[in-house]
Formats: sequence, C-alpha cells, structure tokens
Amino acid sequence: MTIEFVVNIAGKAYTIPETVVNAWIIVIALLIFAAIVNSKIKKSNINEKPSKFLNVIEMYVEMINNLVKDTMGEKHLEFAPYILTLMTFLLFANLIGLIGFAPPTSDYSVTLTLALITFTLTQYYGLKNSGFIGYLKGFTEPIALLTPLNIIGELANPISLSFRLFGNVLAGVLIMTLFYHAVGFLAPIVAPPFHAYFDVFSGVLQSFIFTMLTMVFIGGNLD
Repeated sequence: MTIEFVVNIAGKAYTIPETVVNAWIIVIALLIFAAIVNSKIKKSNINEKPSKFLNVIEMYVEMINNLVKDTMGEKHLEFAPYILTLMTFLLFANLIGLIGFAPPTSDYSVTLTLALITFTLTQYYGLKNSGFIGYLKGFTEPIALLTPLNIIGELANPISLSFRLFGNVLAGVLIMTLFYHAVGFLAPIVAPPFHAYFDVFSGVLQSFIFTMLTMVFIGGNLD
C-alpha cells in the first residue's frame, strides 16, 4: 500500500515519502491509543480487579520500568516514559510491514532522526552533569593524544545507531520483496515463516537493540 503527499511550497512540488507518512500514521494511532488507555485507567476502580486489557498494559509498562532500572539505575526512572514511547514506536514502525505498509524505519531519514534525538540527549546530560570544562576534559581521557579519536567516536554513535536499524529493516524489506517476486502465487503458502523471521523476530530484536543502546548512551552521561 502506497500513500504519498505532494506539497507545493513557493511554486515547487515536494513529495513526502510513504515511509514518513506511515510514521505520522503510527504517531497518530499511538496518540489515540494512549488517550483510550488513559480514559480506561481513569474509569477503573482501584479496589476492583483490572480488565485483561489494562493488565496487559500494566505488564508492558512494568517491563519497561524494570528495563530502565536495570540499565540506567533506579534513580533514573524518569526516563521510562521516553523509553516506553521509543520502544512502542519502533515496534509498530518495524512490524507495520506485516499489513502491507512500508516500514518507516526502512527510511534512513527516520532512523537518523531517532538517533540524533539520542545523541542530543546524551550530549545534553553530559554537559549538565559534568559541566562545560568536565565535558571537554572527558574527550582527553585516558590520554590527551586520543582526543581526536574520542571526538570521532562520539560523532560516530548516531551514525552507527541509525545505520544498524535502517540496514536491518531495509534488508528484510528487500529480501521479502525479492522472495515474493520469486515464488509468485505460492507466496501466501510459503511466506509466513519468512515474515516471522524478517518482520517479527528481526523487527522486535532491532527495536530492543536500538532502545537498549539509547539507554546505555544516555545513562553513561548521567552519573
């Protein structure tokens, strides 16, 4: 399914890629879902057994909270809402291919944007907790001779983070596209196991890896 928008600005036509449109669709869908969950929580009675729906939501939130505690430390639990949002978006973005949409994460502009958010948060907390002088001094450790390599390594983090997610998701999309062209009408019969690996397993794994690295990079500059 292909959905694209063409926007005219100053007499020039700009096409908004399908992957970006799909990212908007996911964001809107998650906002609606969050509003529904919020409404159900407000209507629930603390003295009564929660519904199965709220039980699942609570389990998911608790899982993310535990992940943040184990990776960043219990005193940094304030990052849990962002990590939950990031993880949820990535899961939907990677799995949307199962219903015929192009995964937003198969577009490098999307993965680079997410990686730059992580990079910005990492540098912000590095400056906040170490101070300007301490922040700059960190690039000279363990010896001043390694300063250029430390700077390059820091700048390489968002590039490697974005390319890892982008490359794995795009590779899965390309492989499945070639597979469908190769098997033709047999695709509905033989494709499910391949979807299970390239879409479900790989999609969930890449979401987890990106989220974990985000917590590691930010957490490294918190203490």
